Amino acid sequence: MTRPALRAATPVEHARILAIGGARGEHVVPNDEIVGPIDSSDEWIRQRTGIVTRRRAGADVSVADLAEEAAREALGKAGIDGAAIDVVIVATVTWFEQTPSLAAVLADRLGATPASAYDISAACAGYSYGIAQADALVRAGTARHVLVVGVEKMSDFIDPTDRSISFLLGDGAGAVVVGPSDTPGIGRTVWGSDGSQAGLIKQTHSWLELRDGRAGEVDWPTLRQEGPSVYKWAVFQMTKVAEEAVAAAGLTPQDIDVFLPHQANMRIIDHMVKMLGLREDVVVGRDIADTGNTSAASIPLAAERLLREGAASSGDIALQIGFGAGLVYAAQVVVLP
Repeated sequence: MTRPALRAATPVEHARILAIGGARGEHVVPNDEIVGPIDSSDEWIRQRTGIVTRRRAGADVSVADLAEEAAREALGKAGIDGAAIDVVIVATVTWFEQTPSLAAVLADRLGATPASAYDISAACAGYSYGIAQADALVRAGTARHVLVVGVEKMSDFIDPTDRSISFLLGDGAGAVVVGPSDTPGIGRTVWGSDGSQAGLIKQTHSWLELRDGRAGEVDWPTLRQEGPSVYKWAVFQMTKVAEEAVAAAGLTPQDIDVFLPHQANMRIIDHMVKMLGLREDVVVGRDIADTGNTSAASIPLAAERLLREGAASSGDIALQIGFGAGLVYAAQVVVLP
């Protein structure tokens, strides 16, 4: 008996980012407004992190609202509507519903049904994880257009008295449409994790401690980090990952036009620029100065800003790298839309 052969999907050779959109919390929060509870100063925060202000959303703005705003801008720039999207991928750690996924909710809002939809929990590397998956889906012929959104409302996840990470955090969303291309637009992703270091950035305690009527006995979980250890890991280990991503794309650091690191800390960004040996005229994303650290949203927001302000241009070659809680990381070279 001759068994019938399966019909395989028709792959395409290349994929690229077609368009990008962004949304930031509407409230500008300067250092002076948050230094009291952490017994600090504007000068200390600027010197340690490079942050002057951070953007935070109001109580009536949800993570889904931020994601939708950024996604609609990206779709508009790509010249397509929600019905043209085959897959919706949302990277977030601040969608506080175990199910359904934020991606499914967003797909419905955008009119993308019946697109497949799922969330990624990869913290500050989530957007780069999403780009890796979108690239693979498009090139495999499984999808033609993939919407990738990195979104966080970090203000829902902070303790105002915490000096380790909470004063860094902001709210926002960055979204891109990934689709087929005649030329390579997304290099091979270099990614990984090290769960043995999971304690360096984590919640104070499990959500399970709030169940069974114990809400009045334990605090709302918030984030904490061991800053010095995270700093060393990011500067020394993530620089190596970024170098690997450049080599995987068949390039050298001198070929990079734009550097888009996760907006964790300005000192980390500055050290990575020096250690990577990038050109003196390389454009560096420094959105953290007035948006703050927006976790999964930080890389696309930095890219959106550079393109909007004219500091970067369509066709520029950009190195992007996300890294954070897990510990997880991902880097790839992309052509800007």
